[in-house]
Amino acid sequence: MSAPAERPVGARTVDELLAEARSRLRRVEPEEAAARAQAGAVLVDTRPASQRDRDGAIPGALVIERNHLEWRFDPASDARVPEATGYDVEVVVFCDEGYSSSLAADSLRALGLHRATDVVGGFQAWKAAGLPVLDPG
Repeated sequence: MSAPAERPVGARTVDELLAEARSRLRRVEPEEAAARAQAGAVLVDTRPASQRDRDGAIPGALVIERNHLEWRFDPASDARVPEATGYDVEVVVFCDEGYSSSLAADSLRALGLHRATDVVGGFQAWKAAGLPVLDPG
């Protein structure tokens, strides 16, 4: 692998972007995500089909792969899902291990969904906590 090119002025690393995103979130542990879902929060699984097929899924979670998330949750979008009822909807985002979900939740917050957050450790932490998982397949 060759040495990285000189970084342009203002460019940030992905680790810096992740830290900035997380500084704006109050991330939750899997058990708190489950409790929030019981209280009406929308759980959103952004993992690709291959990961859901391999590891299973969270019962009741809305599946919206990452590349569609903003369009599906922007209350002003014609492509929004019925669950995108407004800017006050509570959205808890999952990815596989809790990295891209932080960036996704921060993006939803930038759209005005001020209650968006993600799960520390993602789906893998949910599963390790013994919370319900639908069998793969």
